[in-house]
Amino acid sequence: MLSALRDFILGHERLFVLTGAGCSTASGIPDYRDGLGAWKRRQPMTFAAFMGSEAARKRYFARSLLGFSKISAAEPNDAHRALAALEARGRIPLLVTQNVDGLHQAAGSQNVVDLHGRIDGLRCMGCGAILSREKFQAELVRLNPDFAALEAGHAPDGDADLEDVDFSRFVVPPCPACGGVLKPDVVFFGESVPRERVEAAYAAVREADAVLVVGSSLMVYSGFRFVDEAARLGKPCAAVNLGRTRADGLLALKLEADCAEALRFLL
Repeated sequence: MLSALRDFILGHERLFVLTGAGCSTASGIPDYRDGLGAWKRRQPMTFAAFMGSEAARKRYFARSLLGFSKISAAEPNDAHRALAALEARGRIPLLVTQNVDGLHQAAGSQNVVDLHGRIDGLRCMGCGAILSREKFQAELVRLNPDFAALEAGHAPDGDADLEDVDFSRFVVPPCPACGGVLKPDVVFFGESVPRERVEAAYAAVREADAVLVVGSSLMVYSGFRFVDEAARLGKPCAAVNLGRTRADGLLALKLEADCAEALRFLL
């Protein structure tokens, strides 16, 4: 099957690439779903809960205080480097990632759409100001030194497994410009992906010769729709993913393998 993947990648000049959590697991960032596509843990924070509850925001940022330091220290793995190398050869006009870790750019990829945003920034929901998460992180640590000293398990997307803690004591600073609510500049469940990102991805699908999915179960419609569109246009689609995907019936090729191992031949 690896030779079939090699033939697929090398046999198409312009690949539309879509990546998911499985692309970053070799960098130490956990994924959300098991081999059947079911949740491994409870569903992540929703937009409605975050915006509607101060308690939910305190809980989110208390966990994120511990989780961000781990995701921000992650390094690209061979899957990221392989895709960057393929782009450098002019074979990937656009890479769309569902991940928020910025590891594709760290590996050298330049034509990247961060479909769900980036965890290293924050957006004020009042005035729209964009803030650096690094500076915000330092402020969280200053205001919550007792929380910063806690130990917690590593969870997806900069989260941490922190339970049985009184989150009401946690202090979340407001926007320094207007006093509004600060939210990670990522797309939460129940929140719409910005239209310009979706349109850029659809345009790239239309221009591509084929689609390659790397490390995504495609259970979330925001990613699945691009494979569905490619199939509708008669473009071949291949996937490297440990476990089932929502698009299994649309794929010309499916390889159940670790992403870094499967793509290492490109290096």
